[in-house]
Amino acid sequence: MNLLPLKETAMEAALAAGRIIKSYLDTTIDVKVKPDGGSNYASQIVTKVDKECEDEILSYLLPTCEEHDIALLTEETEDDGSRFEKDYFWCVDPIDGTLALSRKIPDFSVSIALVSRGGTPVIGVIYDPSTETMYHAAKGHRVFKNDKLWKRPKPNNYLTHITDKPLTKTPRPDELMRHLYHKVGELNLSGLKVIQGGGSVLNAIKVVQHTPANMIKHPKKEIGGGSLWDFAATACIFHELGFRATNFNGDPLDLNRKDSTFMHHEGIYYECVEYLAGL
Repeated sequence: MNLLPLKETAMEAALAAGRIIKSYLDTTIDVKVKPDGGSNYASQIVTKVDKECEDEILSYLLPTCEEHDIALLTEETEDDGSRFEKDYFWCVDPIDGTLALSRKIPDFSVSIALVSRGGTPVIGVIYDPSTETMYHAAKGHRVFKNDKLWKRPKPNNYLTHITDKPLTKTPRPDELMRHLYHKVGELNLSGLKVIQGGGSVLNAIKVVQHTPANMIKHPKKEIGGGSLWDFAATACIFHELGFRATNFNGDPLDLNRKDSTFMHHEGIYYECVEYLAGL
């Protein structure tokens, strides 16, 4: 399968959804709660903007599903199980960061990935409407920021930990802090900085922007921990950059999980450290 034309289609879809999002930035957005949204309020809410963006994205992707026999998994439509039958499936989050959008906080994005039946992401497209920035990658074709190769910033002399919530409210906070300070010592860094808030998609982008940095979610029993569509596109980008995007234990992310779309069962571990990339 030729990935580059499919990536171009995903980018067009993300831009179109971004135009819809921007049209709502000066209006009040009503929020509803999904009954199956997990244990985290941010994952429970939905707006009419989510559905409008999904419909717009599907107008671009559905023709490729017909032409290439691709399955589809999206956040706002019931999973039909076709992702277990076909060789590839589109994995779509029409708006990651709906809560931020409803509060007019510029920390939301559109995320589209193409994932193999075995769970390997082969296309990753992220669009940030607030900055009009497109991050995109296809397996074997490197990573781009808008129309240029994405150049990582010069590494800091401290470790940055990116998190969506206060460290005290994360599962096993004491263990997490020990791990972070162990990493500071391992890399001979001057200290630790924590950046808090934001959705999983743009938080992963922040990890790259603040190297050396990481984003960690411990496995937990409670339903949640993000969903397949929260990590599929950024995992592709990280793989192409040569950085770590794994579950908490370092194994490949289960991006075609059969019994659920949530990721709490294995957690996630994203990390950008120069020596891990062989640089």
